[in-house]
Amino acid sequence: MKALITGIGWVTPAGCGQGRQTEEQPLQPGALQIPTRKQIFPKIDRRFGRLDDLSRIGLAAVTFCLRDAGIEDWQQKRPLGIVAASRYGCLQTDLEYLETLIPQQGKLASPNLFAYTLPNCFLGEAALRFGLTGNSMIINRQDSGYLTALKTGLEELTWSAQPGVLAGIVDLAPAAELARQDDLPGSLFLLLEKASRTERGSYGELELQADALFFNTDRVVNLSQLVANCLKGKKFPAL
Repeated sequence: MKALITGIGWVTPAGCGQGRQTEEQPLQPGALQIPTRKQIFPKIDRRFGRLDDLSRIGLAAVTFCLRDAGIEDWQQKRPLGIVAASRYGCLQTDLEYLETLIPQQGKLASPNLFAYTLPNCFLGEAALRFGLTGNSMIINRQDSGYLTALKTGLEELTWSAQPGVLAGIVDLAPAAELARQDDLPGSLFLLLEKASRTERGSYGELELQADALFFNTDRVVNLSQLVANCLKGKKFPAL
């Protein structure tokens, strides 16, 4: 099971970014700043203002990933899928919604928050904005290496007709009593494609052998190491 990594985008404590514009590995611990619309989209976007924080960071990372790959703009729909892995899902939004539900026997319940009490809501936002018609899913992540989505994405490419899959992670910082030592709040996506678009090139080849991942034949230990190697060794054709 193989694919080329053709785009990388993220929103983490290190900030917002995309692979072709930096060499610094962005998966770092720390406080996560929720991006504003102006940091992502240059034009007024009223839909973005209604999103919950999980959807904002997920959509932003997908946007930067597609932008990095050179396929943010579109005229026709594309059969690209999304596989997002999350440890906490939309728990924070659920709790915020319950805070509006409890007073006055639910009379003040927020319809806007209710609309985002499923962790896969931002997948629909991304599909609508970027014309994505492939299979999309959010899965529970338990592994400390943050590689679950990449493995699932490679399997999706192998057993489907989709030419590409966005695979990555999305999580807000949890409440202190739920936090784990290896938590990395934020969102990061890689675009995995069966074939490279020659005008953009790729970061390299990702391969799944049994349950092990390899990047350009080297064993992948975790997502941070993979992204660091992508950024360090990137070589692209001149545009």
